[in-house]
Amino acid sequence: MAQTVTQSQPEMSVQVAETVTLNCTYDTSDSNYYLFWYKQPPSRQMILIIRQEAFKQQNATENRFSVNFQKAAKSFSLKISDSQLGDTATYFCAFMKHTVRQATGRGLQKPQNSESVQTS
Repeated sequence: MAQTVTQSQPEMSVQVAETVTLNCTYDTSDSNYYLFWYKQPPSRQMILIIRQEAFKQQNATENRFSVNFQKAAKSFSLKISDSQLGDTATYFCAFMKHTVRQATGRGLQKPQNSESVQTS
């Protein structure tokens, strides 16, 4: 099944020092995934604001930014407290499936005062 992310809010105007909430919903059948909020200031690159891991119960918080993550409702809202002029941007909600990668093997580190290391 394909994952979908939806942001339904139009452009918003907010006064400095106000608190604003941006809503995001998503659809997935996966149980392990990450959700992100990015902001893109005018004429600049996207900046990662905050990340939420689906397997963590506690909502992520980063300075003035916090999320309300409701896994059962598939809802992921961003709360910006004490908004500032520098918060002027386009905000994006994003989803990434958690992929487990496993590596096997063994490594050796050469001792500092040695020319070579041999293993059997």
